[in-house]
Amino acid sequence: MLYVSENKSMELVTRPMAFAAIREALIAAADDSALSFPALQGTGRDAAHRFSVKAARVNSSNLTGLKIGAYWPSADSAGLPRGSSTVVFLDDATGRMEAIVRTSAANYFRTAAADALAVELLARPDAETLAVFGAGDQAFHEVMAVREVRRISRVYIVNRTAERAEALIKRLRDSGIDAAPAGAQFACENSDIIVTVTASKQPLFENAWVRPGTHVSGMGADNRGKQEMPVELLRRGRLFADLVPQSVVIGEFQYVAADIAAGTVRLDPLGDVARGHKAGRQSTDDITIFDSSGIALQDIFLAKMILDECNRRGDAVQLT
Repeated sequence: MLYVSENKSMELVTRPMAFAAIREALIAAADDSALSFPALQGTGRDAAHRFSVKAARVNSSNLTGLKIGAYWPSADSAGLPRGSSTVVFLDDATGRMEAIVRTSAANYFRTAAADALAVELLARPDAETLAVFGAGDQAFHEVMAVREVRRISRVYIVNRTAERAEALIKRLRDSGIDAAPAGAQFACENSDIIVTVTASKQPLFENAWVRPGTHVSGMGADNRGKQEMPVELLRRGRLFADLVPQSVVIGEFQYVAADIAAGTVRLDPLGDVARGHKAGRQSTDDITIFDSSGIALQDIFLAKMILDECNRRGDAVQLT
């Protein structure tokens, strides 16, 4: 069995690699060349400590794997990141573990790449102002990824804790990005792109604050009860998801699942837009909304690229 350490995967992962992996993964999710299984959700003794197990199979390559992701707020006290991620590959012939790839750092790139792909496909070409709700490490990566696909001139950071917002703003400014703190209403009303990356269980802003032509990426809702956007906005926009069946159960679109089932609200896979089978934005006034509930195919494709590069360099560790 092969093993790739956290340090090694962090060394090898790049934004272009993540972008290519996520595009390939979302197309596979949409064209039936892969199968995603229902996500398992659990908690530690403290209900705030959450983990998930997401699995998938890629039919064309006999690639079968699962991703174990955890969010442990108390890890702060140990000087560790709150989030952790590990991908396990199974031998398709025997079911035995074939490889383990630690992907906690790579997970930041993976999530941000999904956002960037949605922005590339759905946001107006002239979009240049960005509002980000949330100020953790993931928020930094969201900004950096979106800048790869749009000329972002200004970033507004919205966060409940001023100290965390200022820390992110400093990090962005040190990276040459014009960033400033803002209230929710001001940020929405003055941004072409809105990205939410929180663990919220209630809407972060009001429907009326989102102007026509805005693109919204919801990156935080990945469990029942999580919610970052007002339902009225979902009924107003053009909706896209990484995986439709999962999005309406644990993603942002769980709150309009009945509307989608009834046909009064339409939801399309982002992968269909990526492969040219569905239209994305159809007018400058469209409000486009992407829900990223996070799917195992994204983790599997990215971890496989990291593993292949590690093997190419001869750096993968063989475990007995």
